[in-house]
Amino acid sequence: MTLLFENLENCNICPRKCGVNRYSDKLGYCGSDAGYNISSIVLHKGEEPAISGENGICNVFFSRCNLQCIYCQNEEISCNKGKVISQKYTLDEIIAKIITVLKENKINSVGFVSASHYVPHVIAIIENLNLKGYFPITVYNTNAYDSLESLLLLETYISVYLPDFKYMEQSLSSALSGAADYPEMAAKAIKEMFRQKGSTLIKNNEGIAESGLIIRHLVLPEQAENSLKVLRYISDELSSNIYLSLMAQYHPLEKLKSHAFLNRKLSNVEYEIVVKEAEKLGFHRGWIQELESAEIYVPDFNKKNPFENHDILL
Repeated sequence: MTLLFENLENCNICPRKCGVNRYSDKLGYCGSDAGYNISSIVLHKGEEPAISGENGICNVFFSRCNLQCIYCQNEEISCNKGKVISQKYTLDEIIAKIITVLKENKINSVGFVSASHYVPHVIAIIENLNLKGYFPITVYNTNAYDSLESLLLLETYISVYLPDFKYMEQSLSSALSGAADYPEMAAKAIKEMFRQKGSTLIKNNEGIAESGLIIRHLVLPEQAENSLKVLRYISDELSSNIYLSLMAQYHPLEKLKSHAFLNRKLSNVEYEIVVKEAEKLGFHRGWIQELESAEIYVPDFNKKNPFENHDILL
């Protein structure tokens, strides 16, 4: 593990490859130092049924992000500048809190959310849980802006990959997420996840995924064509047997009320175009959402449980 943390002295953990020393005062794009900076360790019941089931999953939300999507629903914890909800934990504190959530809720799944810039920390947490006699299902919940090197390190530690596949259009990824290379990097990352897990989702007797890959895609207003390109790429380059989660939960933030197309919710017509294309391409495993989900999935990280009212609509 020491060698992995040494990588933070010249950080190349994610595709940004800033090269900064995260042990110093000079921080890179994500604004994260070398510590365990976490916004929330909490029971979450709002993931896909194969991830959270009826009892939920213990999600570890890392603060800040290596993408800066202007429409992010988690901006309270993901922003890289200004005030952000975050706490610096020790490793022992994290392990104790995770074990408490697992035991109190009788669950055996731990998710790592927005951890692309914290891969050494994720591995350290899993190793220390194992040393304590806990071997949970581990879920890597990511924006897919991950480096291949990081994913190779994670191969023996992660049970289920849960990546977003946001864009296939560079202009859109640049304008909305500050990463013109996102389509290329995400495609490579998800191909590597597919190499590791294939298209089979192995479930236990409770229907909880113990191994596999689920690709998420959020459909945005007026961007159905981008969504179709994402689906076609997955079908052509990976497999239409992959488990797909097509999300309709986009909720416009107040700061976007003057934006050209992000100032409104997704329409039923737009979502149906994407769902029908998925069916046409042969996707037959996964989940779709009700449009009402746009009103449900806005978390409040000032609360003890930011997701206490989240019931999955899939």
